[in-house]
Amino acid sequence: MARRRELEQSEVDLTPMLDVVFIMLIFFIVTASFVKEAGIEVTRPPAATAERQEKGNILVAISADNEIWIDRRQVSPKALRANIERLHAENPQGAVVIQADQKSQNGLLVSVMDAARLAGVKSVSLAAEVTE
Repeated sequence: MARRRELEQSEVDLTPMLDVVFIMLIFFIVTASFVKEAGIEVTRPPAATAERQEKGNILVAISADNEIWIDRRQVSPKALRANIERLHAENPQGAVVIQADQKSQNGLLVSVMDAARLAGVKSVSLAAEVTE
């Protein structure tokens, strides 16, 4: 009987540890910064004054064929402002970063910048390749 009592006392209760791990998992999911990728590969032009931005941003890509991509899907120029407004509402501190291909048209780049400004985004940047 004494041996059985020793076995019962030596068991480890894992419930508190699982509770702590679950709470930590929820904390990291809630505080994680999710980055929306544009969805296409873009050949960015080189720039000697380019700087890295680490915070979560809204990425808009303009392909060499003058297609606009946000969040891995193609967006028409008419729906661009509404998409940027939606993403800006999800991440108010984020800036819009435009990744324009070297072969894309400047007029489309200007219209994307205008749409971002009209959507209420204060910070609009152009992505460039960092030259050393």
